[in-house]
Amino acid sequence: MDHIIWNVDPVAISFMGLKVHWYGILFALAIASGFQVMKRIYVKEKLPVESLDNLLMYCVVGIIVGARLAHCLFYDPAYYFSHPLKIFAIWEGGLASHGGGVGAILALYYYQRQVKFPFLFLLDRLAIATAIFGFFVRMANFVNSEILGLPTDAPWGVIFERVDMLPRHPAQLYEGIAYLLIFVLLWAVYKLTEMKKKHGAIFGLFLVLVFSARFAIEMVKVKQAVYADAWTFSAGQLLSIPFLIVGVALLILPYVRKRKA
Repeated sequence: MDHIIWNVDPVAISFMGLKVHWYGILFALAIASGFQVMKRIYVKEKLPVESLDNLLMYCVVGIIVGARLAHCLFYDPAYYFSHPLKIFAIWEGGLASHGGGVGAILALYYYQRQVKFPFLFLLDRLAIATAIFGFFVRMANFVNSEILGLPTDAPWGVIFERVDMLPRHPAQLYEGIAYLLIFVLLWAVYKLTEMKKKHGAIFGLFLVLVFSARFAIEMVKVKQAVYADAWTFSAGQLLSIPFLIVGVALLILPYVRKRKA
């Protein structure tokens, strides 16, 4: 059976010793797309657009630091505790999206203390931008031939030639497409429904959708945590459960408040 062969050079441009990687280009597009979504929301709601520069800076730092620390602590702690200086070697790869999410939330909290908007109100809007951000990041993972799926005989299996000659589930594409669809749905909910008035509800829906998709797709991924090979669930699935619980709680909370009122 024929399968898709993937063997793209991770370096997009190389000139006089300077290398620009596809991952960096797509990560920059992720940031730019998320920023544009937030800018459009701020303009629509007559919020101070100029304050978004600070939010962008805080979120980029929070996402990178949080994602790196989560990867080191949850996916290969023995190695990084033995080689602590390697924690700073981000260029060698290793960012965990769960940690990036926590980092973004902490960054938003710091930003919220400056602008004085309700925290859940801001989380609802940042969730929409985060979904499109996640799409571009997973496309970057696909280009880099990383976060691999399990071997498959399905006709859409991809052979990542830089890794091995086994046809595998394109788990990065599954996840990227899921995030893109979630972005479209959240944008429609924001534009067409009254859910945005229930602070925390859109963020709750985001958590439920994203981490349900993540939990399901992890079933066809190669386990990334070196210590979890014998576990029934992967580290990614276990880390998704708390986010799912919080998401369900945020979806229910506005209706509980309304009933009490």
